[in-house]
Amino acid sequence: MNKAEIYKKLNEIFREVFDDENIEVNANTTSADIEDWDSLEHINLIVAVENEFGIKFNMGEVTTMKNVGEMVEIISQRIS
Repeated sequence: MNKAEIYKKLNEIFREVFDDENIEVNANTTSADIEDWDSLEHINLIVAVENEFGIKFNMGEVTTMKNVGEMVEIISQRIS
């Protein structure tokens, strides 16, 4: 799976978790860019991403990811 395919799947996940069909994530998207992205929704998002890609983020990754681009890098490394 290439990064474009990962972003496509992440868009679907973000839209479902945040119940907003207009969300378009990119490498620079952060929690500040999505109105309802709070700590609880962050956990829901992480779980949904882990389930979709069949991976597990470690606690350090979850707490230090600065944007969606970093998430894509981790996903890409884990599924290759």
